[in-house]
Amino acid sequence: MRATIDTPYADARADGLSFALGLPPLDALAVLPVERAGVTVELRLLGASHQIIAGPLSETVACLEGEADPLPGRATTTVPGWTYEFAATTAAHSDATAFARAVEAVCARLADRGDALTGAFPGSPHAVTALTLEEKTDDAGLGWRTWHAYPQTREIVMTRSRLLTSSPA
Repeated sequence: MRATIDTPYADARADGLSFALGLPPLDALAVLPVERAGVTVELRLLGASHQIIAGPLSETVACLEGEADPLPGRATTTVPGWTYEFAATTAAHSDATAFARAVEAVCARLADRGDALTGAFPGSPHAVTALTLEEKTDDAGLGWRTWHAYPQTREIVMTRSRLLTSSPA
C-alpha cells in the first residue's frame, strides 16, 4: 500500500533516529495490519518514522524525545514466548542520482505487495519511509524490514527485525 502523506516528516537525518521497545501505539499517519504466522502485525507509518506492533512486541524507530536509546547496529531481547532480533545499517550515497535510484528501487520492489506500506512525504519524491513483512516465513516466527530515506543527506537507514518463537526449556 502506498500512502501519500500531507504531513511533513519530523525526522530529517539518519542520526536523529532512536530506538524503543514496548511503547504503546503512537499516532500513525497510516497503518497496515497484516496476518502472518498466526500473529497480527501492524505496520505503522509515523511522521517521525515507523512503529511495528507484532503480537507481544512493539518496535519504534523514530525521532523520539526523552528516554529513547540511539539507534543500535544490533539488539536482541526476549518477550514471553519469543526472541526478538534487530539490525540497522545506514547507506550514504555520494550523489543525488544514486540516492534517487536506490529509493526508487525500494519503492518499485514493494509497489505490488499487500504486506508493504510505503509513505511518501511532501517536499521530495524521495522522502520515503517503507515497511514490509519478509516474504519467507516459517513456523519459527516472522520478520520485517524498513527503509528510511533522507534526501537532505542522501542517506537510507535500513532495518531488519525477526520475532522468533522461543522453544520451551
